[in-house]
Amino acid sequence: MNSAAPGAVALRPRAFVRIAGPDAEDYLQRMLSNDVAALEPGGSCDALLLTPKGRVIAPLRVLRREADDFLLLTEPELGEPLRAELLRMRFAAKAEIELEEHTSRVVFDREADGIPTADYGEPAVEVLDARLEPTLGEAELERLRIEAGTPAWGKEIDERVLPAEAGLIERAVSLTKGCYPGQEPIARLHYRGHANRGLRILAIDGDDLPEPDAELRYSEKAVGRVTSAARANGGIVALAYVRAEVPPDAVLEVGPRTARTLH
Repeated sequence: MNSAAPGAVALRPRAFVRIAGPDAEDYLQRMLSNDVAALEPGGSCDALLLTPKGRVIAPLRVLRREADDFLLLTEPELGEPLRAELLRMRFAAKAEIELEEHTSRVVFDREADGIPTADYGEPAVEVLDARLEPTLGEAELERLRIEAGTPAWGKEIDERVLPAEAGLIERAVSLTKGCYPGQEPIARLHYRGHANRGLRILAIDGDDLPEPDAELRYSEKAVGRVTSAARANGGIVALAYVRAEVPPDAVLEVGPRTARTLH
């Protein structure tokens, strides 16, 4: 796997929603999957806004700017739906909820100041509103994301997927905080069951990228689907959902090609 050069900079398209006011902490603590009340000013964490059935409405990075001022970083197409859902559920909470305009760049430097991100498998931060010239293209950033096994909205994360299947429990869910929408199905699956499929990083033979949702087969049975793919090291690296019973060392089929699990 190729690494990003130290100090490399990449654009990170984002939408931003501000939540501020006397009840901002309490409201977000009741609405989001992670323990945002534990954040100190300047701290951040991953979180999810979920439906009552535990499906993802929006994946988030929560930045606590001040005691009563939070900035939610999400995907570009989710800014307005996120704002609208939080407004709809606000009721009597004293909190302003509004879109903000910022730019975000990923800087691959463990010493840089910014919002830490583990999305790309290397020490990196998101830096807002900095005039930094990108040195890393969109395709390279996507390859790093795939090689790190990080799920993305619209690819690995959609209404078909449970957070546990995407590996989101470990990074974006607190299992000890108070109630929030979707908590019951999340806890029930975690403590009483298991996900029937999970996200795997695959190496696929050949030069052509597979189509999104390309079927994976094993022992003549459909066992999963490809969600993202990129060219890497003369081949293809991909993320895919694969049924839990498929052995990690299984040779899978993607049409006429073969695929093997990297992680």
